[in-house]
Amino acid sequence: MIDVQEILALHKQMTAAWHERAIDNPYDGFLRIVCFQHQQNFRLWHQEDIARSPDVGDTEIAGVKRSIDKLNQQRNDLIERLDDFLVADLAASGVRPGTDARLNTETPGSAIDRLSILSLRLYHMEEQANRGDAADGHVAKARARLQVLGAQYRDLSNSLGELLEDLFTGRKRLKVYRQFKMYNDPTMNPYLYASKLPAA
Repeated sequence: MIDVQEILALHKQMTAAWHERAIDNPYDGFLRIVCFQHQQNFRLWHQEDIARSPDVGDTEIAGVKRSIDKLNQQRNDLIERLDDFLVADLAASGVRPGTDARLNTETPGSAIDRLSILSLRLYHMEEQANRGDAADGHVAKARARLQVLGAQYRDLSNSLGELLEDLFTGRKRLKVYRQFKMYNDPTMNPYLYASKLPAA
């Protein structure tokens, strides 16, 4: 079965490491996909920061927004890849859900994505809580938020562990939910395909 603690450790270690060095992926198997998925959230986080800077010009903002769209598409594709892997792993392990097995409202891939984002939020909130140049009120606010984020992180981690246990014991069943994002598809986004239609 998938080890949630390994996923949490990956998120934490890679978040810290990538702030010091180039983004890499030293993992294999399922964790390799987890790492690729986390990379997209890491890149998205920092592109979103740039997009909100008042010092960045409109031309650069346009490039950043396009980068955000691409990264978000990759992020969502990798959530589906995580769930695809688990469906195959469950089948290879001979897991046969019971006839009364229920679906969950969230897939493991979606929960892993949320944990990835939470790990980034915790890292950056901790930075704010430790800022030497910030006012006492700012530091106190950041520390209070860290407490809330830590509780949310623990709750979600435990819930993911319980979901995986339910899946691998057949108490729940897993389906991959395709998101079919349309905005990046030149055949589905009217603003993209309308420009290519012949003039009337």
